[in-house]
Formats: sequence, C-alpha cells, structure tokens
Amino acid sequence: MKQKSNNPLYHIFYIVFVILVLTVVFGLSWDNNLAAFYFICMLLPVVLGTSYFFNYVLVPRFYMKKKYFWFGLYTFYTFIISVYLETIVLLFTMIYLGNFSFRIMNPHASDIIMLAVTLYLLVFIGSILLMNQKIKEKQQLIRHLLEEKEKMEKSFLEIISNRKMTKIPFDEIIYIESLSDYIKVHTIRNEIISKEKISNLETRLPGIFLRVHRSFIVNKEKISSFSYNEVQVGDVHLNIGRSYRQRVRESLKNNFSGQEKSSYF
Repeated sequence: MKQKSNNPLYHIFYIVFVILVLTVVFGLSWDNNLAAFYFICMLLPVVLGTSYFFNYVLVPRFYMKKKYFWFGLYTFYTFIISVYLETIVLLFTMIYLGNFSFRIMNPHASDIIMLAVTLYLLVFIGSILLMNQKIKEKQQLIRHLLEEKEKMEKSFLEIISNRKMTKIPFDEIIYIESLSDYIKVHTIRNEIISKEKISNLETRLPGIFLRVHRSFIVNKEKISSFSYNEVQVGDVHLNIGRSYRQRVRESLKNNFSGQEKSSYF
C-alpha cells in the first residue's frame, strides 16, 4: 500500500503545524528569542524525521502488512533513537544557549519527558492527518472507478449528427478528431461529424480512450504502435502534443512489447 500522500498541501500544513506547536510549547517562555529560535530549529528535524519515518516506513512496511511484532520492535527502536536525539539537542542547548545552566532555559525545554510526549503526540497527529488524506484519495478513486464503470456499461457514444441522435459503439471508434467547434469520429465503418467540442466529449468517454493531442483522442485498443512524437492507428499517424507526452507514455508503456517501448524512450 502506498502511504505517501500525493498532495503537497498536506506536507506544508503538517510542517507549519509542527512549527507552531513547538513554538507554543517550547519557545514562547524563553527570555532570549534568538535562543528559542535555535532550539526550535534543532528540534524540528528530529520531530519531522521521526514522524515521516514512522508514518511512511514503519506503518506501510510492517503495520499494514500485519507484521505487528516487527512493527512494535522498530517503533520501540525509533522511540529510543528519537529520545536520544532530543537529549543531544537538550545538551547542546544547555551548553551553548543556556551557558551550562537549565535555569535560564524554558522549563519545558529541559524536561525530557515533555519533549518525548510532545514528539510522539505530533507523530500520531501526523498519522491521523495522513489517514484522513488517504481516505479522501480513496474516495476520489472509487468515484472515478464508478464513473468508468458507468461509461463502459453504456458501451456506445451518443452524439447528434445530421440533426439526429447517433449511437456509435466504443469498440468501433478508431479516433476522434477536433475541427474547431466540430468533431469528426473516425470509425471502422465511416466518419461521423457532430457540432461539439472535443473537450466536452472527452469527459463522456471511458478509460480505453486517450487524448494524445488537443485535436485527437484515440482508442488505445486500436493503436498499433507509438513513438515519442506520434501514435499509429491503422495507416494513420497522429501527432502527440507536447503537454500530453508524459500522460501518453504512462498510459501506453505497459501495453506494448519491448520494441515499441524502446522506440518511445
């Protein structure tokens, strides 16, 4: 299971949240603002490193695979290492920022139990936020799959051509061409023209269709070969738009033999 969130806003929000919590708990009561800043900067990598290691390594690699013994063991090791690192930060703070005295330091900053509790509280808050983000991503995926299923169950494309509704089976469509405000549907039987924009049509097509250019949508099952710049459907060669190349590569690279793949890359 892939645990890492694809949404960068999650990471930005979490880092800002950690900084705010550390500032409130350990930074506000210092007499020296510069010393408080240095302390937070030294503590931040320990907190973020522990949180990301726990949530993106231990959870997916052991907990999600039901390896509970190893998950518990490595979680314990992680706890020991993180507390050790916090102790180093604390000692460094006492020596260089506190002038060998705990009295001028923030009282919470000199409490190793408070440091450990705060660290793992932030780790578990990170787990909750990550879980919430993954739930939203799974819900979006489920909605997408349901939409794809609904499109495939229909099995044909409905468009208005010559002032009447025309039904074109998906498996008969080779590719669709944009002609400004019109489209031309190239099928194995004929060509059908309709007054419609290709961008509107794209949302009604199932996943077997792939847009390769602002002017072309192709049926992936009809593609005989492809390269870096074009796809071939039958005897027709269609250009791949620059902004579509990455999407085309990801969609088609597993559908072809090594010869076609190597010609693309």
